[in-house]
Amino acid sequence: MYDVVLLTLASERGAPGGCGSGEACCGGADATGAGVEGADTGPTPGDADSCATDRPRVPVLACADALTARGARVQMVTAHSDAEIDAVLAQLDGPARPDGLTWPDADGKTRLVVATASDGQLRAVLRRLVRRYAPAPSRRPADLRDDRTLPDLPPVAVLPLDPARGGTQRDLAAQLGLPRDPAAVAAAVLDGTPRRLDLLRNDGGSVTLDGALLGAADDAGRPLHWRARVEVDDTVLTNGDEPLLACAVGNAGGYASLDDVTLLAAPDPADGQVEVAVAVPVVVRSAWGRKRVRLEVRRARGRAVSVLPREGKVPYLDDGVEGELTRKRSWWVEPGAWAVWVV
Repeated sequence: MYDVVLLTLASERGAPGGCGSGEACCGGADATGAGVEGADTGPTPGDADSCATDRPRVPVLACADALTARGARVQMVTAHSDAEIDAVLAQLDGPARPDGLTWPDADGKTRLVVATASDGQLRAVLRRLVRRYAPAPSRRPADLRDDRTLPDLPPVAVLPLDPARGGTQRDLAAQLGLPRDPAAVAAAVLDGTPRRLDLLRNDGGSVTLDGALLGAADDAGRPLHWRARVEVDDTVLTNGDEPLLACAVGNAGGYASLDDVTLLAAPDPADGQVEVAVAVPVVVRSAWGRKRVRLEVRRARGRAVSVLPREGKVPYLDDGVEGELTRKRSWWVEPGAWAVWVV
């Protein structure tokens, strides 16, 4: 039978290692470190008690009961820091290798369930998995896939803590069609198979599961213009000389639309490519000579994308985590690098 770890991320506000230091936070912060220049989005409604204490949430207890009823040995962990997340992930390590690399156990009997209040929390765990198992370029082993910089990461089960986000808000679990009921999550862990998905890494040291949306609006909700060079493989979507309203970097479909504008045509989290779109306001003249602004959406797909701001700071959301881009940022695809348990 399996050992199952139910991992919840929490925060003790104001304490060392809490939200103020960029550690794993309740309700949406990411353990970003230097990878994302982000801010804590705060706890989700109704999470005040779970943020302040280590009491497990009701869905976590229900999932634990379902797992125990099936004979699994269950460990519930509330992590307040990267170090505590790492201690859980160490249970997924494989046997020692001759090259000394830390590698996941492909045949391990320990399985991980991540209880998430936000996509940013799931990303925090995946970021620690990448940091744990991605070898330095100088130590790249011969058994690593040519199109990857890291091995297959251990599959995780996702236990959403906010049922509402399966509806109109559409978190990543909803996009992927993952179960939200604790008993169904337990069944996926014990009886399911891994569904492998693409992962975006970036040169800031972080990862992206769903996507990123760059751009900002004023207090009245009107989009603000900004400029950047956006390049996908060898295709330049804009060289930075024209104003932009938005740029979407999509692995999945969370940022496929902005208001009533379709940015990403067909994002697929398992096709080995990143889809990128920029929204450019273009002035055109009618047959009567009148000027009007038309929004032109340019799209491209490829293995990597770079965004180079031409002036100032560019606000963005990356898996729901806020940040500001002040220098060039590049994302690239790691095909099939992470996985979720599905029935």
